[in-house]
Amino acid sequence: MKLTSTYAINGSKLRGFVISEDKDKWYITYTFTSEEEKMMFEQQSLTGTKFKWTGQAAEIPLPAHDYAFSMKTYLTSHGAAGMLSATSFQKISEPSGVLGWIAERRFQMEKQIEAYFPLSLQPEAKSLLLGLRDDVDPQQTRAYQILGITHLFAISGLHVAFLTFIFYQLMLRLMIRKEIAVWCLLICLPIYACLVGGAPSVWRAVGVVEIVLLSKQMNQRLSIEDAFGLSLIIFICIQPGVILQIGFQLSYLAAAALLYSSSFLKSQTTVLKQSFWITFLCQIGVFPILLFHFYEISLSSFIVNLVFVPLFSFVILPINLVLFLLSLVMPFLLEPLFMIYEPLRLGLTTFILKIASIPYQLWNPGKLSLWQLIMAYIGVVCSFLLLELRHSLSKLLLTLGLPVLIIHATPFLDTSIEVSFINVGQGDATVIELPLRQGVILIDAGGLLRFDQPFWKQTDTPFEIGREVIVPFLKGRGIRRIDTFIWTHADSDHVEGAEEILEEITVEEIHVTPGAIHLPTLQLAFQTALNNKIPIKEQIADFSWQVGDTHLMYLSPQDTNYKGNDDSLVLFMKHGLFTALFTGDLEKDGEEDMLRKYEGMRNIGILKAGHHGSKTSSTAELINKVNPKLTIFSAGKNNRYGHPHKEILDRFKEKKLPTLTTSDVGSVHIRFHKKDMTIRTTLEKGIIKRDLSQ
Repeated sequence: MKLTSTYAINGSKLRGFVISEDKDKWYITYTFTSEEEKMMFEQQSLTGTKFKWTGQAAEIPLPAHDYAFSMKTYLTSHGAAGMLSATSFQKISEPSGVLGWIAERRFQMEKQIEAYFPLSLQPEAKSLLLGLRDDVDPQQTRAYQILGITHLFAISGLHVAFLTFIFYQLMLRLMIRKEIAVWCLLICLPIYACLVGGAPSVWRAVGVVEIVLLSKQMNQRLSIEDAFGLSLIIFICIQPGVILQIGFQLSYLAAAALLYSSSFLKSQTTVLKQSFWITFLCQIGVFPILLFHFYEISLSSFIVNLVFVPLFSFVILPINLVLFLLSLVMPFLLEPLFMIYEPLRLGLTTFILKIASIPYQLWNPGKLSLWQLIMAYIGVVCSFLLLELRHSLSKLLLTLGLPVLIIHATPFLDTSIEVSFINVGQGDATVIELPLRQGVILIDAGGLLRFDQPFWKQTDTPFEIGREVIVPFLKGRGIRRIDTFIWTHADSDHVEGAEEILEEITVEEIHVTPGAIHLPTLQLAFQTALNNKIPIKEQIADFSWQVGDTHLMYLSPQDTNYKGNDDSLVLFMKHGLFTALFTGDLEKDGEEDMLRKYEGMRNIGILKAGHHGSKTSSTAELINKVNPKLTIFSAGKNNRYGHPHKEILDRFKEKKLPTLTTSDVGSVHIRFHKKDMTIRTTLEKGIIKRDLSQ
């Protein structure tokens, strides 16, 4: 198989797309056997290299929930047939041909940047000049997202237009005839697109320029609109799955918004007005797609882009280009230049981080449903028509404001209660959404058991359950605030993700089991809560509170002496006919204490089984008394503990009590409305309905 340009080496793994001899594309993963082998792979460009591999087809991992990253969609969007897991990787031949030469040049340019640019400036230079964004600091990336300027760090149509103009003008200044200059552009632009990674935004811009230039060479008068349409058709014909790529959707929608508003933009009398409307039209043109994929949009971007678009396009990009060229021809000039530029650029980064920390810059209504998406784009099209026909701008409040208001209000009109057991692997995380969004309760935050690894095996960005699984679920549901965040106990598989959630989501208060707050596993989350001035309250059995028609009460622990699992905070919830019991990692002794104190607790609707289905929990006495209509086991696929244990599952089967395990069915969503309980899972798309009045 031949490795494509879309590959990455991170930690002990190589991941990327390969092309087989029969021209099928696959996504392959390979784990290095030693540090020396990894270094050998890192020290050369692998694009176009032929490998012989041994291994097997791999199962495509399913998304943790409806709002999580979908590997299946990612593979489809890149035209891949599936996944492969390699156990050995043997090089057969070096890269060859034009694409191999381009890949080698790109690799050498990357190494040139690493050799001459200061470490703090390397990620930006790689991003702006080569389209490599893997090294950008996550904190900076999040700041760019909040401000709505992430697009400035991707090579886009503006970059292509700028470099095309510079290259063309340079050839004319060198007394090269226009016809020859045009043909040079026709040849060089596709090479440039391959050199910078071939993102959809780059090929869109290059494709339009190529079509326009070719039409002129053939003495045809092809309009820019026709060239735009042809590039879209050609792109989709070559790679149909590209229509699923977010970059493709955003690039073409933003370009279309400007292209078909050109007459309106030309009518603007000042540069400032034109800049504002360019930003405004781009933003409203893509906002439904942004909400559909990312569940939030930046409100400050309408203002921030007025400053940062010209700053990055006409100052920072040219500076990086000049510095890179100097590193090739006069590297001795770089040190004094970097002494001036680096402090200024770091000062700009500090300023960006500062303004990104200002609250309430993001609007997070959640993932748009199909009807909301259609309604939003009807509003967008009507807004463009109003501007085109020069109607009063006040009418935009109707065409844009009404869809926005409906989208924002939708969660607050839902009278049902919803409980979601998120598939966080071997851990716990449960979200309770009360009717009319009167309150949101999050029980635990998942986590991973991490083991010490050699430095060369450590990834650049460790996987974070809170930020990458739970936060997307909350944002996908349009949850901007957690009223009560419950830390049942101090095990890492329940609380490790808490810190990331506190950094991303507003939390009103935290409930924790007594005596656990000062344990090492809770220190990062505890400190983050203190920094954010979030009240932390230790709770024990009998504490209760009411939210609307929903009654909530803790049944455990019985005292303030923390002893581990048996002192988990256990929450009981009742809303009409709907009842639920969330037991954390409660084990046999804790269950017995709870049953002794609350003897009348029977016939529970939903039971979150204790300790992931361990043999030390879910005793026969508990099952007989609570007699749950449905029991949920939160456990990881093929986990090392064998949870849920067969003995426990058999115990429920003997009583003919239904169970669901997150490792088997993914996240479990239970919705209660009036007297009906609806059960839906991520993997099994069917819906089960139960009448709780019977």
